[in-house]
Amino acid sequence: MWFRNLLIYRFSQPVPFSESELVDALEQKAARPCASQETHTLGWTTPWGRHSENRVEVSNGYWLIAMRKEERILPGSVVKEALAEKVEEIENRDARKVYKKERDTLKDEIVMSLLPRAFTRTQTTFACICPAEGWIAVDSSSHKRAEDLLSLLRECTGSLPVRPLNVKIAPAACMTQWVKENQAPEQLQIGDDCELRDTSEDGGVVRCKRQDLASDEIQLHLSAGKQVSQLMLQWQEKLSFSLDDKLTLKRVKFEDLLRDEAEENGGDDMLSQLDASFTIMSSTLSELIPSLTNALGGEDIPQGV
Repeated sequence: MWFRNLLIYRFSQPVPFSESELVDALEQKAARPCASQETHTLGWTTPWGRHSENRVEVSNGYWLIAMRKEERILPGSVVKEALAEKVEEIENRDARKVYKKERDTLKDEIVMSLLPRAFTRTQTTFACICPAEGWIAVDSSSHKRAEDLLSLLRECTGSLPVRPLNVKIAPAACMTQWVKENQAPEQLQIGDDCELRDTSEDGGVVRCKRQDLASDEIQLHLSAGKQVSQLMLQWQEKLSFSLDDKLTLKRVKFEDLLRDEAEENGGDDMLSQLDASFTIMSSTLSELIPSLTNALGGEDIPQGV
């Protein structure tokens, strides 16, 4: 149940739907398999899988939802090979050249003929909504996957006034300063992984793993003008994560202290264990988000919002 990545969005208005309205909205777009001529489908599934029939799980004011994507896997190499064979057949048969417009048409026909036989794969993306505090956190490091989920949620509910969480100071500038000083604010501790990026147009990238970031070697890179574009951080001994310059949290790991607490609070069945984990994870995010934004100069709220 524990999220592994975080893309955080802020509601620019009060959440425009209630819990019951959200439940009804998601029911209208339930996850389903791809039809024979569909490349993919998006729909809402139960966050707890077979352990619950609810498409919205609620705990202590937090809502958990899950989008399932099913897509047909059609390798480009297979289409390319089939297209080459078809073009060769036409050129030999008709003694003429096949040009781009006809090639594109042939390619579309080949894709449609191969789709029904293609394998499918499914991918589930989770999101936690905190209506009282006005944020939504998506368990993904891919902005496209997060936007797919938000777009589907907007389509179902009719309104979703959200924007990416913004801060007043660029994360790269803050992280660079923290590493230079070997100290981070807001109960953050610097880890031993980072990425250093040259700010020039053709600048290189240095990736450091399991290194003392206070070492002379790292400081020389910073003195030469490189900036920290990704940094491993620990927060309050509750979780660790890699923060990048786009405010994405990757490789999120909730520490054993929280996991043990969830195990103790949960009952003997899987459903109560999942619920306890979700409750603790969500409340931890409610503490982390303001702490992290404060460390980055505070939240940047557009005028008029």
